[in-house]
Amino acid sequence: MGRQDLADALDAEMMRLLLPEAAVRALGAWSAGPGARYASGSGDHAVAYVPVHWSGVEPWPDGFAARTDGRIATVDRAQARTAVQRAAARGEWEKALVASYVWGQGRTGYGPHRLTEILAGPGVADAVAHADRHLGEAGAVAAYQALRGTVKGLGPAFFTKLLYFLDRRPHTPGGAPRALILDQRVARVLRVHAARVGRESGVPDAADVAAWIWSDTGWTSHRYAVYLRFMTAAADRAARAGTGRPWSRPDLLELALFEGAWDPAA
Repeated sequence: MGRQDLADALDAEMMRLLLPEAAVRALGAWSAGPGARYASGSGDHAVAYVPVHWSGVEPWPDGFAARTDGRIATVDRAQARTAVQRAAARGEWEKALVASYVWGQGRTGYGPHRLTEILAGPGVADAVAHADRHLGEAGAVAAYQALRGTVKGLGPAFFTKLLYFLDRRPHTPGGAPRALILDQRVARVLRVHAARVGRESGVPDAADVAAWIWSDTGWTSHRYAVYLRFMTAAADRAARAGTGRPWSRPDLLELALFEGAWDPAA
């Protein structure tokens, strides 16, 4: 079997097994503990940032704190989504990108400088507008493919945040999956899980294959499609297990994995 054949076999095993009982228990414990603040969903997930550190970034999104303020401010997912979608409705594509990027970087020191360089590149607004059209017409995977590699310096860990906030389609069980954030933290959880599933299922070279398909970045549109299918099905599995939260929303599962709710190696 070639490496892609092994990857396909591993993906199939992950989809067949979804979340083990240990994961369901861990998610339930997280719901009752650190995740209790997300009782109404992931919209309350807030990120801290220092507005004055972003003083050189233009355009600045509506609803974010004034950049003359040197104190720590916060913006949650619901606020970021509102800012991104308001900007998109006005065709202010760079402003939409800024809102998602500030939320994604938070207090990281190099964030403002990196974003300034990204915005200085050619065709940023056109690339975001193009991806948004694909998102509305063909879905999250098509939008991912449309945006991947088109904006210099903007990798998938950040542009999936933009797609996540841009996606205006309602979540419907059994429907096409909505855009979800995929970043290094979540990929590493899935890498460990995939390696374990592969070993227990007899997939050859499982650890190497898992490291290849769930790398730290650079995911293909095929990998993003696999990710959305897995997360949607796994969230439904957690919902049916009755873990005490609206797990039928896959973005809450993404948040739980990001916050370390479950360690597949344990």
